[in-house]
Amino acid sequence: MAFDYSLDFKTINFRSSPEMYRVGKGEQGVLLVEPYKSEILPYWRFKTPDIAKQSSEKIYQLFLDYLEQDDFVGADMARKFLQMGYTRSRRYANHKSGRKYKTNPQKEISKESQVKVRKDILPNELDPVKAESAAIFKEKWMQAKTNDKYLQLLAKHKQMYEQG
Repeated sequence: MAFDYSLDFKTINFRSSPEMYRVGKGEQGVLLVEPYKSEILPYWRFKTPDIAKQSSEKIYQLFLDYLEQDDFVGADMARKFLQMGYTRSRRYANHKSGRKYKTNPQKEISKESQVKVRKDILPNELDPVKAESAAIFKEKWMQAKTNDKYLQLLAKHKQMYEQG
């Protein structure tokens, strides 16, 4: 099932209501699902490789701690933060401003104009420092998403809560 953006994220505690959580795709919900957002976000940094290493290691440790508690939602949120560390670092590695497009395609109304705007990509300006930060996060993200216990809890969560 798709990530449900219609939920009242300001009031739901997903630790006490894991049945409300949907994995979705990629990083969906990473900045919405509490209390995990508040627990993980303070450690999410990628400005330099040293900062990225400390950040990814701390978030990966939180991931392992959540697994130790059989807390799938927490583990999945930590995995999403690791993934987001990689994707945002890559974005800044490729685009100094962090913006990929000259204009925001989400502000366009018609699909036809969105396609046109999406072709309006800013040129790449490779930043090797951010690229190294991205590689550091990618390694931890891959460790998380292939972790055996994580995969077991993911299958269990989907079986219990996400069947159509």
